[in-house]
Amino acid sequence: MRFIPKEEKFYEMFERMGQMLIEGATILCSLLGDIRQAPVRAEEIKALEHKADSLTHDIITKLNQTFVTPFDREDIHALSSRLDDVLDLVDATAMRIVLYKIAVLPPGAEELGRVLLAQVREIAAALAQLHRPTGAIASHCIEINRLEDDADRIARASIGMLFENESNPIALIKQKELYEVLELATDKCEDVANVIETIVLKAA
Repeated sequence: MRFIPKEEKFYEMFERMGQMLIEGATILCSLLGDIRQAPVRAEEIKALEHKADSLTHDIITKLNQTFVTPFDREDIHALSSRLDDVLDLVDATAMRIVLYKIAVLPPGAEELGRVLLAQVREIAAALAQLHRPTGAIASHCIEINRLEDDADRIARASIGMLFENESNPIALIKQKELYEVLELATDKCEDVANVIETIVLKAA
């Protein structure tokens, strides 16, 4: 009978991951707001990304050791992987700014960072309610998807302006890749929302 209760620790671990996403996106926004901070902020994000990798590993290890899970095993695995993807891309954005020695942030990048931060706040709010699903989770997921549409619009407009105004081909390549990595991070947030919606649908 001791195997019958579902392991509730997963909910706490996912909530911690949500808070890490907020922390990472907040640091990234600080970096984008003052690019002179890039080397220091990038190291802070890298340290956080290592912690998130460790937490993801702990989730997968616990999954393999748990007889009865609170929701489907494949959804636990998918959710942990998608959350890790988001923070990986936050790290990738900061690292590119440092490695490419981008001294002046291209227009739209800071706005994309703010959209990403808004998305991860919605993710964290949804994760905090996962142990007791309510209709509010659906509203968080809808907002994540809406914000991703905003990010697409910002990225398209910014890349269009980049091709019009940037004459240096090397600078153009660097800045275009920065936009694309930021936009991909917002896409991954939408992937997280899709997994959460699947979990809630199965629990209904």
